[in-house]
Amino acid sequence: MALPVIAVGVIIAILYFGRIFFITSLTAITIAFILEPFVLLLMRVRFPRTLAAFVVCSVALLILYVIGLGAYTQLSAIYQDLPTYGQRIGDIVDGVRQQVAATEERTYQLVVPQRQRQAEAERLRQQQAAAADAKKGRTPRTQQPIVVVQPAGPPPEDHTSPISDFISARLSTFYEFFLMASFIPFLVYFMLSWRDHINRSFLQFFHGEDRLVATRSMQGIAEMVRAFVVGNFLLGLVLAVISSILFLMLHLPYPFLVGPLSGFLSLVPYVGLPLATLPPLFAALGPNKVSTYVLVIVFVAVLHLIALNLLYPKIVGSRVHLNPLVVTFSLMLWGFLWDAPGLLLAIPLTAGLKAVCDNVRGLRPIGKFLGD
Repeated sequence: MALPVIAVGVIIAILYFGRIFFITSLTAITIAFILEPFVLLLMRVRFPRTLAAFVVCSVALLILYVIGLGAYTQLSAIYQDLPTYGQRIGDIVDGVRQQVAATEERTYQLVVPQRQRQAEAERLRQQQAAAADAKKGRTPRTQQPIVVVQPAGPPPEDHTSPISDFISARLSTFYEFFLMASFIPFLVYFMLSWRDHINRSFLQFFHGEDRLVATRSMQGIAEMVRAFVVGNFLLGLVLAVISSILFLMLHLPYPFLVGPLSGFLSLVPYVGLPLATLPPLFAALGPNKVSTYVLVIVFVAVLHLIALNLLYPKIVGSRVHLNPLVVTFSLMLWGFLWDAPGLLLAIPLTAGLKAVCDNVRGLRPIGKFLGD
């Protein structure tokens, strides 16, 4: 048992410390699986694979650029209105703080006996009287003289802010993330243009029946990843369009930015509902009406429940075939190893592992355990 335990520990350590590399590679592989049908479509009209891959990657980057430009325009407008939103958030925090203080006061009056409250009130009155006598230069009659110790000098000024401290502490992580993200377009292009060569070279590692098993496993992984990602994208697109229309009808500011954010965040496992509620609630600070807040929460909750209970099983769940217990454990494991990207990649990684286990005879019991 020692060798398997050591092997599992080494694998977990490699996945944890090399997470930026693995996340970048898996993201590029996933995008390549999604774009492969478009490359095959261009190859049917006599495009060479290299040219077809270049055209598909260029169009995908152009679409991302247009989406980013639209998001930047909306974010610039939000930045101009940020003082207003900051004031509204401050008012809400002050109101909540006052309500909490009032609740504590009522609880204190109910729990603490009346005699103890009177004794504490008398003690507080004496302290206030002693402080007033000290200000006038007189020694209090019932209290010892109050000694006030002045600091030797003014405290040093702190010119840093929590945001700057956060950025400086994680600057190296951001640099590594953006450095690895810059490799994704190149990786996707080479994976698409050299797909046939990569497949042939990979199959050379197997012989006889094992080569057939490897081929089926690769096809199963590709179909599963493509179905999962495309299904989530289509479902998120539907939710984004419906959310944008509803927020536009509610006269919510920036509906074409808040709607897509809410729609796609709703697909995050387990925490999708609160995440999808945050962007429209932030935008609702503009009108600042109770009815708007209530309608936003109701609309987002209804859309989330309909999407996960009716649409998600039809579009995505029928292709993945994972039981809920395995999904929960996979989210915990990959979320611990890779944080937020791990939550997004947990289900396709586990489903890919199941596709391999289903095609390997000795691993089929594991595939049945992972399945629904």
